[in-house]
Amino acid sequence: MTDKGAAVYGAESIQILEGLEAVRKRPSMYIGSTSSAGLHHLVYEVVDNSVDEAQGGFCNTINVILEEDGGISVRDNGRGIPTDTHSKKGVSALEVVMTTLHAGGKFDDSSYKVSGGLHGVGVSVVNALSSSLHVEVRKRRSTCTQNYARGIPLGSLLEDPFENEETGTTIRFTPDADIFETTEYSFDILAKRLRELAFLNSGLCITIADTRTEDGKHRVFQYDGGITSFVSFLNENKHPLHHPPIHLTREGQLEDGSFILTDVAIQYNSGYQEDVFSFANNINTVDGGTHMTGFRSALTRCLNDYGSKNGMFKKTGQTFSGNDVREGLSAVISIKISNPQFEGQTKTRLGNREVKGVTETMVYAGLEQFFEENPVIARKVIQKCIDTSAARQAARKARELTRRKSALETASLPGKLADCTVRSSEDAELFLVEGDSAGGSAKQGRDRYFQAILPLRGKILNVEKAPLHKILNNTEIRTLVTATGTGIGEEDFDIEKLRYGKIIIMTDADVDGAHIRTLLLTFFFRYMPRLIADSHIFIAQPPLFRLKWGKKERYVFSEKERDAVIKEEVGSQKVSIQRFKGLGEMNPDQLWKTTMDPEKRLMLEVRMDDAVEADRIFSILMGDEVEPRRLFIEEHAAEVKNLDY
Repeated sequence: MTDKGAAVYGAESIQILEGLEAVRKRPSMYIGSTSSAGLHHLVYEVVDNSVDEAQGGFCNTINVILEEDGGISVRDNGRGIPTDTHSKKGVSALEVVMTTLHAGGKFDDSSYKVSGGLHGVGVSVVNALSSSLHVEVRKRRSTCTQNYARGIPLGSLLEDPFENEETGTTIRFTPDADIFETTEYSFDILAKRLRELAFLNSGLCITIADTRTEDGKHRVFQYDGGITSFVSFLNENKHPLHHPPIHLTREGQLEDGSFILTDVAIQYNSGYQEDVFSFANNINTVDGGTHMTGFRSALTRCLNDYGSKNGMFKKTGQTFSGNDVREGLSAVISIKISNPQFEGQTKTRLGNREVKGVTETMVYAGLEQFFEENPVIARKVIQKCIDTSAARQAARKARELTRRKSALETASLPGKLADCTVRSSEDAELFLVEGDSAGGSAKQGRDRYFQAILPLRGKILNVEKAPLHKILNNTEIRTLVTATGTGIGEEDFDIEKLRYGKIIIMTDADVDGAHIRTLLLTFFFRYMPRLIADSHIFIAQPPLFRLKWGKKERYVFSEKERDAVIKEEVGSQKVSIQRFKGLGEMNPDQLWKTTMDPEKRLMLEVRMDDAVEADRIFSILMGDEVEPRRLFIEEHAAEVKNLDY
C-alpha cells in the first residue's frame, strides 16, 4: 500500500482536549444527543443534584423556572455547593465542580448515601454546553456568585457576606444555540420528569413555572404517599381491582456490602394495558434492567405458586406466562443503591447483576405474605390472570387464523390496499383514508411510486374497551396490521418489519373524522407505541376552504384564515368560496396539491412527550369509566371552538 499524505501522522497528531473542550467537541457522548432530548437532559442533570440533596435530608423544595429569554433556572434550599478553596486546585470548590469533569461529592459514601449523579460530569457538562451560566450559593452567613460562558469563568467567585434565612443553590443557564438543534424547552416534557421525581421522593415539593408568556403554566408537585401515590395516579381513571395499592419496601445489602433500598407499589385494574415504570436512584430506566427483570420474575412465580397451591387452576400443570400476569397491571419499581451501574451517561438501563436476585427475593416474599394475609385480593388478581390467559389463547388462535388466511391467499397484502412501488420502507408512505370515496380520490391523486392508500370502512373498534382477541377479530384492524407489516402487541410487534416510514391519518374535517382519528391514535398508542415514539405517525391537514377570485385561488385551513385572506387579499373583488365537507369532495389534483404533495402539504407529527399523561387522557376519553369523562367535558367545555363543522 502507498502512504498518500499519511506521513504526517505522529505525536503532533494526538490532541489533548483541556478542561471542558471534550464536552463541546463531542456533546452527544455526555448528554445522548444535541436534539430536544439532549436539551432537556441538561435540566435533568441540574435538578438531579438538587434531588440528591433532598434524599440526604437537606432539601425539601426545588423550583424550576423557564425564563422569558430562553434560559432556565433551578433553585433548591439544600446545603449549597461548597465554596471554600479546594486544596489541590487552589480555586473554590464551586469552580472545580463547575469546570472539571468527574469532580463532585458523589464518589464517596459520606456526602450522599445514594445518588443519581454518580459520574461527576452533570453540572460541568451543563456549564460547557451553555452560552451563559450564573450560579448562586446561599450559606448562613454569605451569598457567593460566579458567572461562566461556555464553561469558562468570567471572573472569580464573589462573596457577599450577610445573614441568609435559607441555604441552597440556584443555577441559571442558557443553552448554547451553536450546540443544540433547538433551544426551546417544552413545559410538558419537563413537568413529566419533575412529577416523577416528586412521586419518588415522598414529601419533596417541586414547582415549575413558565414565564415565557403572560398566561404561563405553573405546576406544584408534592406527594406524601410516594410511589403508592404514583400508582394511584396511574389508575386514577380506571377501575382498580383492590384498594390501596400493594406496597413492598425493604432495605438491605448487596454482596459487596453496599446499601440497597427496594421500593415497589402494585395495583391491578380491570383494563387490558400494562403500565410499569422502573427507576434507579430517581433515574427513569426506560429500558428496564436487572431490577425490572427481578420484579417480573417474582410476580409471575408468586402468582403461579399461589394459584397452584390454592387449587385455582382448572388443569393440572397450568401456569401463567409473564404476559398473563402483566395485563391490567400498574406498578412502580424504585431502587436506591449506593453504586449503580448505568449503561451510558443518559442512564436508561440498570446493569447491576446482583440487583436482580435481591429484587426478586424481596418482591416474592412480600407478595407471598400479602396474598396470605389478603386472600380476597389474591383471588381477584388470580382470576384476572386466568381470564387474561384464556383471552391470550383466543388471541393466539386469531393470529394463527390470520396467518393461515394470508398464506392461502395469492397476495398477503389486503386487497383494498393500493400499494406503492418503492422498495425502501424509509421512503414509503401509507395514507389511512376514511371511506371508499376519499380513498378513490387519494388513489387517483397520489404519487404511485412512494404513496400507498388504505381506505378504512367506518370507525374501527375502540381498543381501550376490548381484549386482544376481539381486536384481532376486527376486520379493519386486521387489515391495518397486515398493511403495516409489524405485527401487534408486545409478543409480535417488530419495528424492523415496518413497510412504511410514514403512516399518515387522513380523515374528514368534521366530528366523525375527528372520532376516527382518535380511534386510530388509541390503537397505535396501545398496541404499536413504538411507531409514535419513533416518529412514524402523522396527521394530514386537508384545507377547509377554496377561495377563487379572478385568476387567483387560495386554499385555507380555518375560518379565521379564510376571513383574513378575504380582508387582506380579496378586498372588494367577487370571491367564490368552496367549503370541503369531506375529502371525497376534492378532485384528485386538489387533494394532491393541498394535502399529499410533500413540497406543499402541512402535516402534524404525532409525538409522545409524556406517556403517563397520554395514558391518562386515553383512559378518560376512551375508557369504560363514565364519570371521569363527564368531569373532563365539564372542565374543558368552554375551550371548545368547533362543536361541529
